Amino acid sequence: MSYANQPVRELKTMGDTELLLSMMSYKRPEGTMTQKIFCERFLYPVMGEPDRDGNYIHVVYNDDGSAPNICFTAHHDTVHKTEGMQKVLYDPHLDVAYIDHNECLGADCTTGIFLVLRMIEAKVPGIYVVHAGEEIGCVGSTALVRDYPSWLRNTDAVISFDRYGTKSVITHQMGRRTASESFAESLAEVLGMPNLLPDPDGSYTDSNEYIDVVGECTNISVGYYSQHTKKEYQDVGYAIELKDALITADWSKLRFERLAGSLEYDGYYGGYSGRGWKSYNRPAEDDTAYANIAELIYDKPDEVAALLEAWGFDVADLEDGIEQLTDYSEIPF
Repeated sequence: MSYANQPVRELKTMGDTELLLSMMSYKRPEGTMTQKIFCERFLYPVMGEPDRDGNYIHVVYNDDGSAPNICFTAHHDTVHKTEGMQKVLYDPHLDVAYIDHNECLGADCTTGIFLVLRMIEAKVPGIYVVHAGEEIGCVGSTALVRDYPSWLRNTDAVISFDRYGTKSVITHQMGRRTASESFAESLAEVLGMPNLLPDPDGSYTDSNEYIDVVGECTNISVGYYSQHTKKEYQDVGYAIELKDALITADWSKLRFERLAGSLEYDGYYGGYSGRGWKSYNRPAEDDTAYANIAELIYDKPDEVAALLEAWGFDVADLEDGIEQLTDYSEIPF
């Protein structure tokens, strides 16, 4: 079924919980038909045709007609192993969405898209981008920054909705500062959510691709946990609370301090790898060796991938190994 002409009013008639659960029922590995159908249903009616690299872009101008200076982002692919539809379970007492099979929920980054769509519906000024291919190397955002659309010249901040938990405003990604402390603090202030705090332990998402052309680039918690695993779940109540805060925020009160392209590192791993790369339950004396491996992977990802493949590893093997590192102690069911 094609949703190319689906009226936008479908989104307006769905409640927040209904919309979020419906969106998470689509398993969307990059390049699959299910991903295309999802985009045709939920993104095309609101944001129009994607660019040549699969990114959906929509601008809500300021009331005076001027261009906005903040870019809000998510991505429309997931890390599911297979495409198709899945049954999403919902516990109304815990206000939690989850699944009961061997793949992930896909709240990463479906919840981010939910927030983007609701902000556009509320006419919050901003440049909205839902990127392609984040889970396979941020390919959509990399291409977009390379093409350097005109709106980037006036953009002071890129805010991604793609962080687990409920407490983070990311200031560093892979050890490099991407947002100033002042900006992170002001973002938490304008949202009125005191649980959100500056966090230097970010890994990597689309906003990191913008750091050489935009000053403040961050990622904020949207309430999912155990992402990329079969134990992934979404705190639905938090997602709705965050949505309300994003819609009512006074964005004019943000503070911008970081300069685009500036180099500043966390210093935890000799000025390169940030604390976000510190391992799970590792002895402190192992940290240097771990950091060296992480740096090699960052510098030579293609060579490392080829070596792992030659040794007989595939994506399923690596995902299973990563899952074994995940702490499930906070899962509420």
